[in-house]
Amino acid sequence: MKYLEFIFHTTPCTETVNDVLSAVLADVGFESFVERPDGIAAYIQAHLYNEENVRQVITDYPLPDTDITYSYTEAEDKDWNEEWEKNFFQPIVIGDRCVIHSTFHHDVPKVEYDIVINPQMAFGTGHHETTSLIISELLDTDLQGKEVLDMGCGTSILAILARMRGAVSCTAVDIDDWCVRNSQENIALNHLDGIDVYQGDASSLADKGPFDVVIANINRNILLADMRYYVARMKKGALLFLSGFYTEDIPALRSEAESLGLRHDGQREKNRWATVKFILA
Repeated sequence: MKYLEFIFHTTPCTETVNDVLSAVLADVGFESFVERPDGIAAYIQAHLYNEENVRQVITDYPLPDTDITYSYTEAEDKDWNEEWEKNFFQPIVIGDRCVIHSTFHHDVPKVEYDIVINPQMAFGTGHHETTSLIISELLDTDLQGKEVLDMGCGTSILAILARMRGAVSCTAVDIDDWCVRNSQENIALNHLDGIDVYQGDASSLADKGPFDVVIANINRNILLADMRYYVARMKKGALLFLSGFYTEDIPALRSEAESLGLRHDGQREKNRWATVKFILA
């Protein structure tokens, strides 16, 4: 799979500016982001790149007084695990109960749930606020004997944690074949069974489930478009955890959820990112 590597230079170069840029780029197909001293590097599959979409993102960028320039090249073939090891991916502990690390990390903290991943270019190391927020929710949810769907699974760490916490089965789905392969590798690294990984979008769910718990950590627009597919595969009383959006997006998502028979049951926020929990009445 060929990727394009974009270098976005942001002025001012702040965490908020770069987080918002990452979010709006994700809406047009970018899937991996790396912080740089002067902005971010962002990666998109070559066949998904649309120059007009990127230009529109810059034109419509929502924060005032921000200057963004960019350049791009075809991403060279690299050992992405080695790149993460050298530069980016460090172990993370969430809630003093879950540690996420790679095979090259040693002396990691001893906690209740130890997840090993080799992230390659898939989103979902646990470092991003949306992933850590969902993990916190799963740590506080009784998953024993539950059937779980991890939609937009990325590295599948959410499905892996759900299985570790007693889910009887997990279904992980992503549109990217790279994520599917990486998920399968990560599941094997954790010596787990009971997790099935599929390539597809929400329309592929018709023959799957029904589920007791659905997790979708994607982005606002896709969640709004696809929520009806999730609800169609949920059992009565099932839980839906949504993330991948900002706190200001919550009203739109709540409105759509409630129109589909879901009841709001709480939310978590971190650095303007949010996770919302719903129950199917």
